[in-house]
Amino acid sequence: MKTKPAPDIPGSQRAALIRKGNALFNEGNVELAKRIFITLRYGDGLIRVGDYHFKRNEYLEAFRMYWMANEKVKSEMLIEKMAQVIREWIRAGGE
Repeated sequence: MKTKPAPDIPGSQRAALIRKGNALFNEGNVELAKRIFITLRYGDGLIRVGDYHFKRNEYLEAFRMYWMANEKVKSEMLIEKMAQVIREWIRAGGE
């Protein structure tokens, strides 16, 4: 999964954008908040968005958010979950 480096944004502007992303997330505008968090490479926000997708059983998108946030524990848990699904598909196909 390719990611671009975070843009060079002054600290005060970055903080304001993170606050805006958090407010949007809390208001339920997850997609716009996600765009802000991805652009800024804001790990905590990406993890929150990943948790949101996980709760909605959107595991691939949750994995993508965790991966971008460098959240190893949650990423590895989802990798194992996806591997288990593939193992079950292979097993079912062989019968």
